[in-house]
This record gives sequence, structure tokens and C-alpha cells, in this order.
Amino acid sequence: MTQAGYKQFCPVAMAAEVLCTRWTMVLMRELVAGTTRFNDLRRGVPKMSPALLSTRLKELEIAGVVERIPLKSEKGVFEYHLTDAGKDLRPVVEAIGLWGQKWVESSLSLKNLDPSLLMWDMRRNLDPSPLPSIRTVVQFLYSDLPASKSHWWLVIEPGGEVDLCWSDPGFEVNLYVTTDLRTMTAIWMGLATIESERDKMELLGEKKIAKTMQVWLGLSPFAKQEKLAG
Repeated sequence: MTQAGYKQFCPVAMAAEVLCTRWTMVLMRELVAGTTRFNDLRRGVPKMSPALLSTRLKELEIAGVVERIPLKSEKGVFEYHLTDAGKDLRPVVEAIGLWGQKWVESSLSLKNLDPSLLMWDMRRNLDPSPLPSIRTVVQFLYSDLPASKSHWWLVIEPGGEVDLCWSDPGFEVNLYVTTDLRTMTAIWMGLATIESERDKMELLGEKKIAKTMQVWLGLSPFAKQEKLAG
């Protein structure tokens, strides 16, 4: 580990030496969510430098939390999978997330807006079951962001696979969603609903897809937690 350590035999201190370095628990969130490729992990932690990500993955590997597995189908490409010790951290990560949802003030959470992380999380948690059994394309336009960050596309294939695009994929768009980043983030976190924020949103396109958006959006896994902080 890169930190000096607490030099205590207490299991909490020993675990903290592994898990409480900067970015480690956020990286664990991505690994617990099932992300295995380095570039996909980067998309889940967009403000973490590639060098630090490599360092943290190596530290977790040394600690026996993850294992690096070479792909036979792609030379020089590796995947990072949780070991049994890593899988045991799932309830720990979930408990921290639920605590944060419950006790951290909403205004503080919504100061840390990040369109790439929001869209990546939306892609990962989207529920395709209410959508038509054909390719469905939803374009998001964030009116408060510069042009380079304002347009995003979710492409949902009939089999349920969801792709996130930064540039126009060239498919016909089924639903256009125009809003501001704070509103969409609040909805995804479960701090608001599409119905409560309709005056801040414009939904244009197929009515059935728009009507079921609250369902297929696939909210944050922590959205179910009741908010007790302001």
C-alpha cells in the first residue's frame, strides 16, 4: 500500500489500510457493479488519472481483492475480476452508498455534477423491459452545458444491450430529452421524479417511451434509500 498505515492490530485499521486510500472505494464501486475492463473503469471514474487507476488496481491485486486475467481472444488485453475477498466487499460498498444517500445533504451531492459519470451510470442501470423489442435510441440534451458535453445518446438493442455514445450514432432517435444536468442527476439519484420536474424537462418523440421513462431509466441503486439529511 502507498500510505504509511495505522500500525494497529484492529481489523478496522487493517481494512482501512487497504480500502481508504484516495479513490479506492469509488473504484470498488465500479468493480462491484461488474465493470472489468480498464477503459470502462476509467469511464466510471472519469476524474481519476489513468496512472492512479493503474496504481490502485495493482494495490488491490496485491491485497488479494482483485485478480488480473488476460483475455485469450484479445492479445495484451486484461480484465479485472473480484476475488472471493473482493466479492465480500459488496455489502460494505452498498452500505457506504446507502449511508451517503441517507445522511449527506442533497445540496452537497448535487454540487458534484458530472455528465459523463451520470450517463455511464444511466447506461449501466437502464431497464430495457418497458421498451419496444426493437433498437431504441434516446438522445439527451443538457441545455446548461457547452456543446462539447451537452449531447449524449443511449442506444438500447433488442437483446437488452445498452451502448453510450458521445457522438451521433446515426440511428433514428425515438425520444429526445432536453433538461439541465442538475435536474437529471436529481431524478437519477431518486431525489426527484420525472413527474415532479416536468416543468424543467422537454420530452419529444414516441409517447409510450416518454411515458415509461421513470421505469426504464433505471435509477441509482441507492435511490431506494429514504433521504433524512436536508
